[in-house]
Amino acid sequence: MVKQLNSESVIPLYHQLKEFLKEQIESGEWKPGDRIPSENELRKRYLVSRNTVIKALDDLVREGLLHREQGRGTFVSLPKIEHSLTGFYSFSKVLKAHGLEPKDVVLALEKTRAKPSVAQYLQLEEPAEIWMLRRLRCAGEEPIILETSYLPRARVPDMDRKTLEHSSLYDYLDRQHGILITRAKEIFEPVLIRDYESRYLDVPEGYPALLLDRIAYDGKRYPVEFCRSVVRGDRCRFYTELL
Repeated sequence: MVKQLNSESVIPLYHQLKEFLKEQIESGEWKPGDRIPSENELRKRYLVSRNTVIKALDDLVREGLLHREQGRGTFVSLPKIEHSLTGFYSFSKVLKAHGLEPKDVVLALEKTRAKPSVAQYLQLEEPAEIWMLRRLRCAGEEPIILETSYLPRARVPDMDRKTLEHSSLYDYLDRQHGILITRAKEIFEPVLIRDYESRYLDVPEGYPALLLDRIAYDGKRYPVEFCRSVVRGDRCRFYTELL
């Protein structure tokens, strides 16, 4: 039996429809990869306007529960990749725990001078020389995170681009330079994806994302890396436990 929307409710019709559709996803009635009914089918089923249907679907797409494929329709998305904030974590290991294959694409690796803000995070005297490493972190072929790391050349004299495409950065630092990352400080902020970021992350400009700043420290509590990441909000979420 199809649930009916209440036109007399103070809750907008598009939001009521959105919640009905969300229930079908969360209950498992619609599974990841399923094509949902067309806009016209939903309009007839719930006796609402096309604009109401579009607004409800747009919200679910922004939340990452649905995605559109041009010429094919709207489909239920894969579950979000969850990160626990209760301890130090590796994105590659998080992906493997979800049955996904991590893949890193090195977009740039170059020597440069630290900007004042980066020098401050890394506790460097200006104008210190640093490495700038920009990577696209993927789950299989799907881009998830656009990540830019800054590392002091005084601690990391050389870096090999080819090796970094097949090894985690922290494993590389440990093996090649004897630097073991033991702790990190992270700051999160909601943002909207900008034009150049959208081209790498394969989502529209203005899509919801998380801006993640990380300062990673070695065993002596010296900063080794400042990393700024743009994380797709439709594919990742972070959680913690309060005791």
